[in-house]
Amino acid sequence: MKKQSHAAGKSPLERLLGLFAEVHGGEGGTALLLTLSVFLLLTTYYIIKPVREALILSTEGGAVLKSVLGAVQGGMLLVLVPVYGLLAKKFPRRPLINVVTIFFVGCLVLFYFLAQIELPLGVAFFLWVGIFNLMVVAQFWSFANDVYTPEQGKRLFAIVGFGASLGAVLGSKIAGLLIAPLGVYQMLLVAAGVLLVSLAITNIVDTREKKAGRGDSGRAPAEETITDGGPLRAFQLVIGQRYLLLIALMIMVLNWVNTSGEYILGQTVATAANQAVADGTAGGLNVGEYIGKFYADFFTVVNILGVLIQLFLVSRILKYLGVRVALMILPVIAFGGYMILAFFPVLSIVRWAKTAENATDYSLQNTLRGVLFLPTTREQKYMAKQAIDTIFVRAGDTLSALLVWAGTTYFALTTQNFAMILIALAAIWLVLAFLTGREHARLSRETRS
Repeated sequence: MKKQSHAAGKSPLERLLGLFAEVHGGEGGTALLLTLSVFLLLTTYYIIKPVREALILSTEGGAVLKSVLGAVQGGMLLVLVPVYGLLAKKFPRRPLINVVTIFFVGCLVLFYFLAQIELPLGVAFFLWVGIFNLMVVAQFWSFANDVYTPEQGKRLFAIVGFGASLGAVLGSKIAGLLIAPLGVYQMLLVAAGVLLVSLAITNIVDTREKKAGRGDSGRAPAEETITDGGPLRAFQLVIGQRYLLLIALMIMVLNWVNTSGEYILGQTVATAANQAVADGTAGGLNVGEYIGKFYADFFTVVNILGVLIQLFLVSRILKYLGVRVALMILPVIAFGGYMILAFFPVLSIVRWAKTAENATDYSLQNTLRGVLFLPTTREQKYMAKQAIDTIFVRAGDTLSALLVWAGTTYFALTTQNFAMILIALAAIWLVLAFLTGREHARLSRETRS
C-alpha cells in the first residue's frame, strides 16, 4: 500500500467530507464507498434482527432460550474461527470476502425456502444471525484496515464508522416499514439483496485500490504471507502477541461491563414500570407498554447521539488527543456512570449513564476497534481480528451472564451491588485501555520507521 499525495487537489466531495474529518486529495471516493458498504452491511443486520426476534420469541421459552443460545454461539465460534482462518490462508482478500459473504447470502435464501415449508427455524436462525453479525462486520473492518495505511485509517475511519452508525439507525426503520407490506420471511430476501450490493461495492473498492497501486495485488506481500499454523493459528496469534492479547482482554472486559450494565438498566426499568402502573402514573400504559415505550425512546436517543459523536467528535478526538487517550474515554465514562449508580440507583440516572456509555461505544469505541489493527500484519487483520471480535466478545457476554446468574441466584445482589462490581471491572478496563494504547503507540512508531 502506498500513501496518497497530500498535495493532490481536493474534489467537491472531499471538501464536503472535510467538514467531518481530515480528507486528502484522491481519498474521497474510496472513503465514501467504504462508508456506503458498511452502511448496507449494518442495514442488512438490522433488517434481519426483527425477523430473528419474531422467530425466537415465538418459540416456547423464547426469552430464556435466548440466554442459553448466547453460550452456544460461543461454542460454535470456537469451531468457525479456525475454519475462517483456513480460508484466509487459502484465498487473497477479495476472493476471501466474496466466498464468505456469498455463503451468508446463500444462507438467507435457504432460510427463506425452509420457512415456506414451515420448518421451525427459531433456534437455527438465532444462532446464525449472531455469527453473521460478528464475523461479517469483523471481516469488513479487516478489509478497511488492509486498504488504508495507519495514517490514513486514523483520519478516515471516522467517516467510514459513520456508515455503520447510520446503518444501525436506518436499518431498523427500513425493517419496520417493509415487514407489514412484505411479510416477515420476505425480509430475508430483501436482506440478501442488500448484502449483495454491499459486496459489490467492496469489490469496486478493491479494484480502485489495485489500479491506484495501493491494494492487495492478488496475494499478500511476502512479509505478510499468512502462516500455515494449523486450525488454532488465530488463537496462537492472539495469545502469543502482547498487543493482540491486550486488545482481546480489553474488549472482553468492555463487553462484560456493558452487558452487565444492560441488566441493571432492564431491572431498573421493570421496577419503575411496575411502580408506575401500581401508582396510576403510567399514563394508562400497562407494564409491557411502559417498558416498550421506554426502550423505544432510549434507543432513539442513543442512536442519534452516537451518530452526532461519530460525525463531529470522533475524527477530532483521534487527531488532537490520539488513540491512547481516546481508548480511555469510554472506560472513564463507564466508571463515572456506575459510581453514580452505586449511590443513586434511580431510573433517570441509570438511563443517562447507559445512554452516554452506549452512544460512545457505538461511535468512538467502534471506530477505535478498527484503528487498533492498522499497524498489524495481514495475518493479524484477517485471523486474529476474527478471533477477538467473535470469541472474546462472546466471552464478555458469557461472563456477564454468569455474574448476573450468580448475583441473583446465590448472593441476592441489588442493582447497587452490581454497580459496585462494575466499578471495579471498569477500573480494570481502564488499565487495559492504557496498556493497549501504549502498545499501539509503540507499534505505530515501528511501522513508520
